[in-house]
Amino acid sequence: MFKKKKVTGESSASPKKSPLREWSDSVLFAVIAATLIRFLTFEAFAIPTPSMENSLMVGDYLFVSKLHYGIRTPKTPLQVPLTHQKIWGTDIPSYHTAIQLPTFRLPGFSKVKNGDVVVFNFPPPKPGEPDYPIDLRTNVIKRCVGIPGDKVEIRQEQVFVNDNALPVPTRSETTYFVRTTEVLNERFFRKYNIINDYQSPEGPFINWQPIEVYDEATNATTLKGYWFNTTPDVISQFKEFEWVKGVELTTEQPGTVAQGIYGGSAFAWNRDNFGPLTVPQKGMTIPVNRQTIALYGLVIERYEGNDAVEITTESIRLKGQPITSYTFRQDYYFMMGDNRHNSDDSRYWGFVPEDHIVGKAVFVWMSLDPVPANAWNKIRWSRLFRVIE
Repeated sequence: MFKKKKVTGESSASPKKSPLREWSDSVLFAVIAATLIRFLTFEAFAIPTPSMENSLMVGDYLFVSKLHYGIRTPKTPLQVPLTHQKIWGTDIPSYHTAIQLPTFRLPGFSKVKNGDVVVFNFPPPKPGEPDYPIDLRTNVIKRCVGIPGDKVEIRQEQVFVNDNALPVPTRSETTYFVRTTEVLNERFFRKYNIINDYQSPEGPFINWQPIEVYDEATNATTLKGYWFNTTPDVISQFKEFEWVKGVELTTEQPGTVAQGIYGGSAFAWNRDNFGPLTVPQKGMTIPVNRQTIALYGLVIERYEGNDAVEITTESIRLKGQPITSYTFRQDYYFMMGDNRHNSDDSRYWGFVPEDHIVGKAVFVWMSLDPVPANAWNKIRWSRLFRVIE
């Protein structure tokens, strides 16, 4: 009989990873997964300003779907994952512009519709900010009131699209003056969500102010009432109070030219009486004249990819050649905030190009009051997991 020989050899099993290697692999996997989810499906955003109140409040945290309108391919591929403009907590840029790619949009569930709440990259360069690439410009959220080809007009605060009144968002705000001799405090206003919840670089935004009149004869000040931004539903409640002596809607009158309004002095427009104007559509051709230059000159210069654009109030030259008409290369949108008297929107800086659209705001998953009355009220419980309308 033959004896079986015992054969030994090296084990085929891979060596055990060190704890540091396992931790590094886990972090790498988490970053890659989070980056893909953020790019392909949903991205989290926070509301920093009151331009969408009372629909969206400062301190609301929401998810934005990139699937609805289609995923936008990155223009700036060289950037640190999960950052935007700068590396966290520093002023160090988180990107490099050595490679700039053409932008495409994959098919989505739907197109941008009138009334959608949309996140987009702020089109015009902000004062003091670098001229970021399109996909790294500041994220802004507004409501779309005009889609490509629409005729948009505002008459006494009411928005009309193609001569039809656009439904007013349920929670939208505007400015009222309530006449009263009663002294009201912050606790009262907070009860009706009329709060000073926004700290801007210039100081706090005051959402309610007493209006007083000084009498030289008596050397005394008399309270006349309060100015504040709120919703029509809240105003209907105020009208039931015995101490309310009158309510006035503070609307600017037609024909009044307001400084800073889009279109400039070429049109007698203001924030409450604006237009009509047509939202540019891909393939739409316009004649070049004084009026169209005032409305579309910046679009042709900034967003259409034209080189060597020369614009005056009377003419446009492309590469030194004057043009008498222009055909748009992409779609545009007209955006407005629901807080109509406290929103920096298309009434002031114009149209949003299609390649600036990020996604559709779908729901609020968390809401933190930046100026809570107490610790329990830090979380706005009634706003959690609320679908955005």
